Amino acid sequence: MPRCSFRPCIDLHAGQVKQIVGGTLHASPSPTAPSTPSLQTNHISHHPPSYFAALYKTHNLRGGHVIMLGPGNEDAATDALQAWPGGLHVGGGITDTNAAAWIGRGAEKVIVTSYLFPDARFSMDRVEALLGVLCGDRQQVVVDLSCRRQRSGDGEVKWVVAMDKWQRLTDMEVNAESIAALEPYCSEFLIHAADVEGLQSGIDQELVRKLGEWCSIPVTYAGGGRSIRDLELVERLANGRVDLTIGSALDIFGGSGVKLEECMAWNQRPSA
Repeated sequence: MPRCSFRPCIDLHAGQVKQIVGGTLHASPSPTAPSTPSLQTNHISHHPPSYFAALYKTHNLRGGHVIMLGPGNEDAATDALQAWPGGLHVGGGITDTNAAAWIGRGAEKVIVTSYLFPDARFSMDRVEALLGVLCGDRQQVVVDLSCRRQRSGDGEVKWVVAMDKWQRLTDMEVNAESIAALEPYCSEFLIHAADVEGLQSGIDQELVRKLGEWCSIPVTYAGGGRSIRDLELVERLANGRVDLTIGSALDIFGGSGVKLEECMAWNQRPSA
């Protein structure tokens, strides 16, 4: 039976490693507009990105994602990748013009979202263009379908892919059909539940359960994780078919909900 694994992360904002409440990423305080809502930051690390990359390398925590949240993070991302060439995935502003360069800088895979949705509309042409610059190697591609929870007219819950720092909804729902359409073009999915990202308020259990049903390739869920029990919960809900990232609750990011050593022990536990 497949098993849920802990996947690490390095979130970058303004060149620093931070943990941010995802729903506030649009906020940019202005001295001339005191009422402008503030970016909500859970933690700003005094360590460089390479510190975390080296830590993950030491403990063989593969498949972690380095996410550039906005401009000014390219040097910080490169710092992380150079500390563990071939061990991390990188995302944030990935397009057909820079994907190959990021692989060249040491990324195992590139993570792509907004580029696939010009004017918030999904483009298969862009999927094929991205694959083209990577010589058709879908093993180097992670599709990020980070989403927001919505309700349809009849009250049914649905999840809509969100782009531009998770603030703009696209025309794509995350469902069995969209997953099946994209699986031939990538090696895995990354899905942040943007409504609960950074809140440490618990995972979106319904979404995790659905991802376990819909996905036949690896998928990592992020958003709301707050304790080691969430790894157990994700494994049960998705029958071991979904991995989990924990960020703000993790001790290395100033959290108190779970220790990195607990997550390492979880990944290393013997098979049942």
